Amino acid sequence: MKQLVFLILISAVVWSCKSTTKKSETMTKKTEIQQKVEEFATFKLTTDLSVLSEKEKQMIPLLLDAAKIMDDIYWTQAYGDKNELFTENIDEYTEQFLKINYGPWERLNNNEPFIEGVGPKPAGANFYPADMTKAEFEAWDEPTKTSLYTLIKRDANGGLISVPYHEAWKQQLTQAADLIQKAAELAEDPGLKNYLEKRADALLTDDYYESDVAWMEMKNNTIEFIVGPIENYEDQLFGYKTAHESFILIKDKEWSQKLEKYASLLPGLQKELPCPAPYKDETPGMDSDMNVYDAVYYAGDTNAGSKTIAINLPNDEKVREDKGSRKLQLKNSMQAKFDKIVIPISNLLIAESQRKHVKFDAFFENTMFHEVSHGLGLGNTVDKSATVREALKDAYTSVEESKADILGLWCVYRLNEMGELGDKDMMDNFVTFMAGIFRSVRFGAASAHGKANMMRFYYFQEKGAFERDAETGTYHVDFEKMKEAIFSLSELILKMQGDGDYEAAKKMIEEKGFIRPELQKDLDRIGEAGIPRDIVFEQGAEVLGL
Repeated sequence: MKQLVFLILISAVVWSCKSTTKKSETMTKKTEIQQKVEEFATFKLTTDLSVLSEKEKQMIPLLLDAAKIMDDIYWTQAYGDKNELFTENIDEYTEQFLKINYGPWERLNNNEPFIEGVGPKPAGANFYPADMTKAEFEAWDEPTKTSLYTLIKRDANGGLISVPYHEAWKQQLTQAADLIQKAAELAEDPGLKNYLEKRADALLTDDYYESDVAWMEMKNNTIEFIVGPIENYEDQLFGYKTAHESFILIKDKEWSQKLEKYASLLPGLQKELPCPAPYKDETPGMDSDMNVYDAVYYAGDTNAGSKTIAINLPNDEKVREDKGSRKLQLKNSMQAKFDKIVIPISNLLIAESQRKHVKFDAFFENTMFHEVSHGLGLGNTVDKSATVREALKDAYTSVEESKADILGLWCVYRLNEMGELGDKDMMDNFVTFMAGIFRSVRFGAASAHGKANMMRFYYFQEKGAFERDAETGTYHVDFEKMKEAIFSLSELILKMQGDGDYEAAKKMIEEKGFIRPELQKDLDRIGEAGIPRDIVFEQGAEVLGL
């Protein structure tokens, strides 16, 4: 009897240990996800709505509902049926992290899966059949296959078919177009009314040229609404397919007035680019403008992973050649990232003697002229055989972001030389730019912006633009060598784009577009210090008080 009791006690202890171990493993896993969620600093998207008329305030809920439809469509493009993920047994932190990433792959960690049993993220997201090979696609004789606005699927016989976006998501896009038309009826500004009407039509036809032109011609609107399939970052297989997104923005007219003069300087900056004449032989459209906004809503592609703080649109090369582009600075989002991320990183990784140079005005200028620089250089290759986007294929987004970053700093330097920026110290921009690299490189190699910052970091390192103090683990910017690196890297990328040199672009990404061990150690220090990786929004009608 005693032996039996002993065996029962032993069994109970073993079962208890196994149960405790299993519970401990579950808690540890949950804590890891919780930590990842807490790497995103929460920020409320609000603004002073008293600048809006009563009809404009009535427009906002309609635009919010249309934006939410873009969000739903983006889920299907990035992953598929999101209801498969949001099951009853997931915890609140896993649910939050799925929403941040729009799927089970961690966007700021090279798209590593964070849900058990989920395989690698398809390079083509959900724009192409999961079993489709590049060879199969390239051998397929279908003129619409490379369209920005077609979904590639398989037919009943297993062959590839090309489905226009407006057919693939007909029900959702019809509903969104109806909401936008209702908002147009309330619009008091003629330019905004015209744009909304044309954009609603474009969603139902996939012909965005007229609505892009109408968007360029808006000048006096207070509400800004960006909607539709726009950027091609999600398609990392070919870079052909655009993803749906939306922004709702409210113009800051006082800040916007400060920037009006810079739009007129774009043709002059194009002529002075630090590259041979054939690589700047295009004239930016003269309708370009710059404005400052408070963002009140992000949806779809623009809300996934790292959050956009400035916009340069449209992407259509023909519209840019005819009309130029618009540069939108999202001041409230930008300030949030500067305060919550850039300043803490600077206090950790920038040499103490240079921390005084890390300033919001410099961060704002660097970001603003990054967007300006998307409109500089060439939209078509020097030999006119293709657009730069077509020639560089899947390498395009990383190279284009790298161009915009480095040319943006060149623009600030050149305008300062011309006396257009007042009496400023360029070290503010150089050091703030260096601190910004550490912010953006954390986006990882799955992000075009992340790869662009990695390439620039290692190029600067090779040119001696900064030195790292091994004892303090801080970085010190060398002004003259930084200036030389800015000019030489600008020329390198402008020529690469103009030549449509896909092999050179791929080589640059392969050699410099990843994080090496020493840099990773410094990034680990940022994480260990509890500095946010990015921001996540509280947004919507309730936050706005509507």
